[in-house]
Amino acid sequence: MKTIGYALCGSFCTFDRALAQMETLAKTYEILPLMSQNAYATDTRFGPAQGWIDRVEKITGRQVIHTLVGAEPIGPKGMVDLLAVAPCTGNTLSKIASGITDTSVTMAVKSSLRIGIPVVLCCATNDAMAASGPNLLRLLNTKNVYVTPLRQDDPVKKPVSLVADFSLLPATIEQALQGKQLQPVFLPPQRPREES
Repeated sequence: MKTIGYALCGSFCTFDRALAQMETLAKTYEILPLMSQNAYATDTRFGPAQGWIDRVEKITGRQVIHTLVGAEPIGPKGMVDLLAVAPCTGNTLSKIASGITDTSVTMAVKSSLRIGIPVVLCCATNDAMAASGPNLLRLLNTKNVYVTPLRQDDPVKKPVSLVADFSLLPATIEQALQGKQLQPVFLPPQRPREES
């Protein structure tokens, strides 16, 4: 059975979707859980940090890696067959594109890419078509980096925001394990719900 590293960054409003996909993936793969320091330690209006940690550890049966020291051996020791970052914030996306390694998640990505382990980014960022845009495009052209297809989540109120379709994460992982990018990368916006 293949092992997927599954790293969560601080897009707290997408954690429910991210954990739903983690549960789905846990039926097919071993899951090695990681969280950025912010995701691991920040209580928000979406829930206390410990509640998320407990859910992740229950799904995976493993303790969450949340330090640079804990994440560094992932690549060299071949601890995973693929690393998914879900959700991947604009901040983390930009750090990965710029080669900045100052969190457990960016360290895990660097550690994986340096030995050719595929990395799947499942983005959720309010500035994907603004400040983070060049970094997203750079990573789309980076060897062994794959992106979960994404769309504008609210073209009217947040016109530069993009969020991945988390339900496509398993298919993106399947394709990435074969060295392929799931297409299309950019999806049409969802139709607004009708008011009843």
